[in-house]
Order: sequence, then structure tokens, then C-alpha cells
Amino acid sequence: LLCLSEILKMETDEMHPLTTGEICKKMEKRGVPCDRRTITDYVKALEEYGLEIMCKKAGHSNAYHVGDYHYSLAELKIMIDSVQAASFITEKKSKELIEKIAMLGGTHRSELLTDNMIRFNTAKHSNEHVYFVVSMLEESLREKKQASFLYFDLDENGNKVYRRDKTRYLTEPVALIYDNDNYYVVCYRAKSKDFTPYRLDRMDQVIKEDADISEDAIASKALITGYTERVFSMFGGEEVNAVLQFDNSLIGNIYDKFGEKTKMIRVDENTCVTTVKIQISPPFWGWIFQFGNRMRILSPASLVDEYRKECEKVLTIFK
Repeated sequence: LLCLSEILKMETDEMHPLTTGEICKKMEKRGVPCDRRTITDYVKALEEYGLEIMCKKAGHSNAYHVGDYHYSLAELKIMIDSVQAASFITEKKSKELIEKIAMLGGTHRSELLTDNMIRFNTAKHSNEHVYFVVSMLEESLREKKQASFLYFDLDENGNKVYRRDKTRYLTEPVALIYDNDNYYVVCYRAKSKDFTPYRLDRMDQVIKEDADISEDAIASKALITGYTERVFSMFGGEEVNAVLQFDNSLIGNIYDKFGEKTKMIRVDENTCVTTVKIQISPPFWGWIFQFGNRMRILSPASLVDEYRKECEKVLTIFK
């Protein structure tokens, strides 16, 4: 039964049914002797178990294929493209994971998925231990334990440069967040009662500690909701309510960044205004600079002044 189930799931679909004789040959190759009558009984047993098996005539023989897959082609394609887009998964790990996802659709659909695949992210990171890091942090989160690790940057030659002179970071992890093609662990910071994010592909020698995280850290999980909407590309900074005025052509950009429930007020035929919560940080300036004169900050006054200073800093490179 298990052998027949595997053959039907992996090697058949609506366009590629297998006749009773073909199934017998495949099962015999796997060391499971059978005959046509046995196959019929096995099919009935699998159907009673809950596997949807379709039967059609192929000449004088019955031909069978699985009628329902756990994942559609579209779902598998979305998962594969997500793996390709994720920078934190290395080239090697991406290839391995994509092959596993494709096989969820069976042999024939796997070929369709991999043959039509376009490689569109060449900026993959190089930390091959990222799976271990995810596993260790997930275990720490599940058991509500502290985690420690080394944290590094890369120099101009791609070599690791450890922060804090290679001293371990001791943290209270509260969530794993995927943002902007990168994976982060968000850790509670007791002194300031807020959060600090760390990129998983920049972590080394991760250890789940014996000590539990604090009650405050456990309670802070309720504040994680909406965290990625407030923090641009996982950079912290002072949080303010910013009033932005922008051209009609940027309405989609506002929705993409702050969500489709963002309220807007039309000023005139060509412009709108919205109030959004942002954290003042380099990624925020990078985001708003890309729109040039099609977006401006109206308030608060302190943010307007800081925006003017950032513009002046950029202009100094031309002097």
C-alpha cells in the first residue's frame, strides 16, 4: 500500500496516469511483487483511507492518477520564488530547498516548476550555517530561553569582522521576522524596554542558554504586532507621526509601505496627504529620497528640519 501510494503521488497526475500493468512493473522494480487484481484491491484500500485516486480507460486497461494534491502548482511556484528571493538563504541551500519543494508536486510537476524557473536573485548571502541558526533560535523561542551568539560584519574582502571584539551577545529573543528579503531575530532590551533586531546571516556560534527570558520579555511579545510596519528595513530610531504630502503617482508606494488600510486625504487633483507612524532612520531617508520632489514632509517641524539637514548633507558631496 505504501509503495503504491508513493508511486501514485510522485509519478502521476491528470496528464500522466499509469495503467495497471505499468504500476505492477514499477512496484516489482521496488521489490514488491503484485498482479492486476492486487492493484485494484490496493487502490480501493487507499481510497478508503482518504487518498483521491481517479481511474480512466487507457485502451483495454484501467489507468490511475492522484486526483488531489496537497499543493497546487501556483502554491509551489510561490514557495519556490520566495526561496529564490530570500537573500539569507545561500545559493547552495536555496538549490536544495527548491528541489524539495518542487518534489511536493510529484515528478512531472517538479520538472515543470524547475524547467520554468528563472534565477533572479544573485545577491545571496554566504552563511551556510543559517539553518542551524534558525533551528537554535526557534528552540530558544519555544522554550522561552535566552540565546547568545557572536555578531559580525563583512569587510571589503568579504571577511568576517566580529563586533565587540568577538564578545558574545546575550539576548532575550521574542520573535523571528522575515523582512525585506532578510531574516531577523527580534530581542527584548530590558534597559530601554524596547527591541533590537539582529540579522540571522550575520550571527555565528549561536547557543540556547539555560536561563529563562524575563517576564517583561514574555509580555513584550504582544507589542511585536505591526513592528515591521514601523521599522524601515529593521533600523531603529525615534518614532514619530509624520504627515506626508505626495503626488498621485505615489499612492501605490504608500500602500506598499504602510498597508492598504492607510487613510489618505485628497488635497487637490494631483496630490494627497496621509499621517503615518515612522521611525527616523537612514532607511527612512533612503525611502523618501527616492521620490524626489513628488513627496514632502509637512510635519512635525523637527522632522522637516532634519529632512532639510539630510538634503544638505547629500549636497556637500558636490561641493
